[in-house]
Amino acid sequence: MDDLDARLLVTMRAHPRVGLTELARLLGVARGTVQARVDKLTARGVIQDFGPTVSPAHAGHPILAFVWLQIAQGRLAEAVESLRAVPQILEAHGTSGQHDLLCRVVATSTDHLQEIIAHILTSPAVQRTDSTIALSTQIPYRIEPLLQAR
Repeated sequence: MDDLDARLLVTMRAHPRVGLTELARLLGVARGTVQARVDKLTARGVIQDFGPTVSPAHAGHPILAFVWLQIAQGRLAEAVESLRAVPQILEAHGTSGQHDLLCRVVATSTDHLQEIIAHILTSPAVQRTDSTIALSTQIPYRIEPLLQAR
């Protein structure tokens, strides 16, 4: 990824609804160059989607929690499969250390979060959970500083 790719991505993030012609104008390059770069970045998996960023809180799920899971030895795939069936689990990451998975979970209330955690624990592959409720977001997801640091 070179400087033009980084500038293209930062500009696309700043103006998510802008067309290729306008991107080309903003970057001072030909439209064909922008199209080729977007195609290349998409094919390489750098650009993963073009959809809107949806706020779970504004979509009715104001509670954000991080739930650590300890998984029974050799049962990670089974645990992950059961987690896929829970729509409130937005992400699950394999981790090192005393926990095996870290899940980003949203809920409509703390009672709802407790129900979700109880449901997670019904899987025999999940041995234990440890959860933390986020009180606020101090730094939202961002990629621009990383791109600009190139």
